[in-house]
This record gives sequence, C-alpha cells and structure tokens, in this order.
Amino acid sequence: MRSVVGVVLRAPTTARTWREVGYTVTGTVLAVPTFAIALLGLVFSALSLLTIGLPLLTGVLLLARLTVRYFRGPARLFLGWSWPNPPPVGRRGTGPVRWARAVLTDASGWKALAYCFARLPLMAAGAYLGGALVVGGLVGVTYPVWVHRFPQDPPWGGSWALAAQGLAALLVFPWYFRLIVSLDRWLVRALLEPGPERVRIAALEASRAALRADAAALLRRVERDLHDGTQARLVALGVGLSRIEGRAGEPELKAMVAQARGAVVETLTELRDIVRGIHPPALDTGLSTAIETLAARSAVPVEVHVDLPERPTPDLESALYFSAAELLTNVAKHAGASRIRLDLRAQNGVLRLTVSDDGRGGARSGGRGTGLSGLIRRAESLDGALWLDSPPGGPTTITVELPCA
Repeated sequence: MRSVVGVVLRAPTTARTWREVGYTVTGTVLAVPTFAIALLGLVFSALSLLTIGLPLLTGVLLLARLTVRYFRGPARLFLGWSWPNPPPVGRRGTGPVRWARAVLTDASGWKALAYCFARLPLMAAGAYLGGALVVGGLVGVTYPVWVHRFPQDPPWGGSWALAAQGLAALLVFPWYFRLIVSLDRWLVRALLEPGPERVRIAALEASRAALRADAAALLRRVERDLHDGTQARLVALGVGLSRIEGRAGEPELKAMVAQARGAVVETLTELRDIVRGIHPPALDTGLSTAIETLAARSAVPVEVHVDLPERPTPDLESALYFSAAELLTNVAKHAGASRIRLDLRAQNGVLRLTVSDDGRGGARSGGRGTGLSGLIRRAESLDGALWLDSPPGGPTTITVELPCA
C-alpha cells in the first residue's frame, strides 16, 4: 500500500512524466502538417472517383509513408521508442501506371495516412486537458498563499478546498499523460509498426539473403580452388605428358601418352567450362565490363546501355550476367534478328535488365529450348520477376527485374 502511495506522490516529479509531457506537446505541433496531409488524402480520394485525383492521391500516400520516419524521431528522443520503416512498395511491372497502382494498393501507405488523421486529435486532447490539469493544479495548490490579495474571493479558510482540488489535479495529470501516450503507442503498433507476420517475413527474407550471400561466397571459393588448384595440376600433368610423348621411342607407348594427354586437355576444357558456369572471370572487373564482353561475343550486333551507380552484390551480378548471356544466346539461336538492344540500369531500388530484338517474335516462356523458364525461376528466387512481350512478327522485349536489396 505504501509503495502505491509513494508511486502516486512521486509521479508528478519523475523524468518519465515530463518526457511524456514533452512528447505530447511536441507531437501536437508536429501533427498539424501531417493532419493536413490526411485531409488532402480524403479530398483526393473523393476526387479519385472522377479519375483526376488518382495522381494526387498517389503523391499523398507516398508522403504518408515518409511520415513513419517523421513520427519516429520524437518518439525515439523522448521515450526511446523505435520501429522499422514500412516495406518497399511492391512493384507490379514496369511503367508509371503500374507503379502508381502498386502505391494505391499498398496497405502501409493507407495505414500511415490513417495515423496522420488520428494523431492530431489525440495529441491535442492530451496537451489541452493535461495542460489544464497542470496549470489548474498549480493555481489551486498555491491559492491559500495569494487569496488575501483578492478580498472578493472566498475567505482564507475556504480556500483550502481549492488547494485540495489543485493537489488532486497535480497527482492525476501524470496518469492522464500516460494514458494519452499509451493510446498513441497502441495506434503506432496498429498502423505504423509491421505486424508479427511481417516481422517474421522480414526475418525470413534476411536469413535467405544471408544464405544467398554465403552460397555466392562458397561458389567463389570453389571456383578459386578449382582454378588455382585442380586446373593448375591438370595443366602441369598435360605439360609432363607432352614431354614424355616427345621422348617416347616406341610408337605404341607414344600413342598411349598422346591419348592420355588428349584426355587431360578435354578434362581441362570441361573444367574451365564448369568454372565459368560457377563464376565467370569477366565478373571480376565488374558487371558492366562483363555485359560488354558478352555483347562483343554475340553473333548478333548488340547495342549496350549500362547505368549502374553502384556495384551490385555478387549474387545479383551473377544472376544478371547469366540472364543476359541466356537471352543473347536465345536471340542468336531462335529470333532471326539483325540487331539487339541491351539496357541495364538501377532505378527506384530495382535492377532492370531489358533485352529487345527485331526478330520474328512469338517467344513463349514454356517453349522448348528457350531457357526462359529457368530465367523466371532464377529471378523469382531473388524476389524478382521476368516479363515477356513477344507478339508474332516481333519485336521481342524481355525485362528482368531484381530488387537492389
């Protein structure tokens, strides 16, 4: 019982109480512009029925997504709260229309907009009523001290009733602010923080990315060991067999050595092909150089455009390189094209590889010998996608999109 009374009596002077007061007052001021964003969202939602409001609504939802960081700053400063940013907008194809559709159907933007709308009334009620409790409590507690200066007021003895009310207000206001902060915390969890399933998905995505990175590093080590170890030994064995062949006097022995040396050469060729399949040496100098090397070796002339501000991760480099190699090979074998255009760029958090040709068209992802099904599986394993546009008669455009992170 004493501990409860002590907690109640100490509450007005604790650091937690005044941090919550600062959070509520600051939150009231900061909620004004975001409330305006929420009102704009309502207006543009109504205008979207006439289509003209859809672009504006898309912009408002993007702004609402940014407010997640805006609200997180004061929460971290005053109360030590933090929460992750909303997941990236899921892309559903290329082009501004599909991107806008993804924004309009993204739940995170709408939840953030709802929080913008609810925060100002909550914070304003907390700041107004909480401030009234603090000011009224201080006036009431000190009333017996200065009541004699106002003869028209109640007698000094009756002022103690107001003092008691002021004391009660001072003891209540910390719990009122705590209630406001608790309600705000509930709204944050419901509207800004990802749910348990999203946290689980994020953890799985992170673990899968780590596994992909480990697999890429393991393949690099295998490639290096094969190149520096096994391949070097086979070369040395071939050189030794060549010397034996030159010194062999008997024709039968010389033929046997030549046959063994030929087997070593074939094995070495196969091993080099395996090494290239694990990690092409051209990628050692970067994806841009590797793509240009592929284009230079293509049987069909290729126009290359590469715009990569930063070097992708090794697993993304390998995926894009092998995708480009497969697509260029498909065009040379099946399309009957006279020229190819290859475009690789990073844009809006996505690596986009586009290969188009002026061939006969009619390509299908399920067709035999095209290799497109394997490319689709490769892209999907990295949370990407492949789109095929190949009407009969051409032209054919294939786009591979992979998230940068």
